[in-house]
Amino acid sequence: MSNIPDAYKKVPMMFQAQTNGRCQLQRLDPDRKKDGDPQDAEIWCKQWTSETYPVAPIFDEPVKKQEYTISWRFVTNSGQDDGVIRPVIGASGYPFYPGSSMKGAFRQACKRLFRDRLGKYCGQEISKGDFSPGILRFHGGYPVDSSWTDGLVDLIHPQQKLQVMNSEKEGAKIQISLYQPTIQFGISASEELEEFEWDEIWQIWEAALGRGIGCRVSAGYGHRDQLKGELLYPPHLLKGQGMASKRLDESGEFRPNIFRAAIRGHALRIFGGLTDPDTAEKQVEKIFGGVSGHGVWGLLMMNFVTTSFEPKLFGNGQWEVPSYKVEGELGWLLSQEISEEHKAALKNLILHLNQFAMIFGGFGKSWRRADHRLFYEEYYEKNNDRKPLIGCHWQWKKGRYARDIKVYGSKYVTIFLDKLQEAARVWLQLQGVKLTANYVTGWREAWHPDKVMVWGRIASNKESSEAIQWLHGAYQKRDNKAKISELSIYKSSVTGRVGQIGRLWHRMYPLMKLEPDPNDSAKKIPKPTASYLELLTIFPDGSDDCLNFLNFLADDGQFKQLWGKPWEIE
Repeated sequence: MSNIPDAYKKVPMMFQAQTNGRCQLQRLDPDRKKDGDPQDAEIWCKQWTSETYPVAPIFDEPVKKQEYTISWRFVTNSGQDDGVIRPVIGASGYPFYPGSSMKGAFRQACKRLFRDRLGKYCGQEISKGDFSPGILRFHGGYPVDSSWTDGLVDLIHPQQKLQVMNSEKEGAKIQISLYQPTIQFGISASEELEEFEWDEIWQIWEAALGRGIGCRVSAGYGHRDQLKGELLYPPHLLKGQGMASKRLDESGEFRPNIFRAAIRGHALRIFGGLTDPDTAEKQVEKIFGGVSGHGVWGLLMMNFVTTSFEPKLFGNGQWEVPSYKVEGELGWLLSQEISEEHKAALKNLILHLNQFAMIFGGFGKSWRRADHRLFYEEYYEKNNDRKPLIGCHWQWKKGRYARDIKVYGSKYVTIFLDKLQEAARVWLQLQGVKLTANYVTGWREAWHPDKVMVWGRIASNKESSEAIQWLHGAYQKRDNKAKISELSIYKSSVTGRVGQIGRLWHRMYPLMKLEPDPNDSAKKIPKPTASYLELLTIFPDGSDDCLNFLNFLADDGQFKQLWGKPWEIE
């Protein structure tokens, strides 16, 4: 018998060890990406899906079944490969949500809603070591069709340390997750039940779904396409446009976890201006979850339900990128029981953090810049195929203006920021954190008056932005008799360049005005205007480019300093 050369290569990757030279699902190899070769995860998925049965598994009577659609992505962890998150695989090779996981989620929801039914439905201890079984059997869930095979490779780009601190960039990681699957769940009973009892059972299961199922639910995975559950407060109504993330195959994907990433990052900035770095990181993990130690279960979960979505491509040739326009509801859910005092403080904090993200930037790629398509059209008028898409634009949707609009002009910015910091202080003190004058001096974007400055002006319409042109050319020309010199922050440490994050945020925030309510003269309601609050948020680095620019802002007089240590012209 002759030996088979490279025999291990004949073995499907699913059965190979997660080690270099065999199979590494989680690792993104930049050299392969550059050369256009498939990643191990892509090969793994192709081998898997090519062997699955073409018809989805179904539950036969007497199993009762219901179908639910996941709003974004869904992932379960098989636990079969060290350090890799990939789905549990069930009958016919289909990804499977295990019945044991389903029972656990159901049991927790039943305990909250119908504690008196818990023993009947899920079983209970009758004496030490003896249990009586419940009447329900949980059969898990399968996708209803083969559409789950599309977009399985899920990219994760850690950005927090790079953008907020001074750490090096972390490489992208891969996990396998299902994109917007519709899943059929099955439950049966050991005795005949009335229809109203089944209604109650499915009500409990929907409550379980409201908290998310599977892995990484705090980041927006595994939630229904409806906002149901124990919301901390009614959802924010948002609409926006920007550059979409790219999958490995270069197709675009709007990733709702951009909201959690942005707001988590802002929480770290705010905490970093109030306490030491270790405490700031631990407190952020307490709220949003994290990977410290054996993992931290965060107090909050996020879900974004899309109500309108329009994908499109922008640019041509090498500059072509996927983009989107989207509208939806952003909700925050409590994952654990906390006291009413802590709940009120957390609600106030996360509410202000959402408002902060909307006022000063946006969400997703290029959030530090205003959308050039809206506010600098001439940038694309010539050679459009050689211009990158820059910036994003987000605004509140009509519905909860009175709650979410807290800034109606420049003077409101200072008031808002002071209230945000106070909300953060109250929360930290409730967690036993002793606030001192110390803060994180080593981070690039800690939110402290000594570290950050906010400048603002009113722009009468979207064509009247002053600062957006300064990002690409001179902001001042000086006549030195002999010759004219230009001052610019273009491609400096202030604005950044490829591979370097800048120290300036530019935002065009749509302004509202307060008008008397026609139904109640004692009340005022927000109304849209054509004006914008143009904001520059700057984290000075002491460079000549930065100092010259700050002197220009103070001397020019168009922008007024709204927050931070008062700047005097040097």
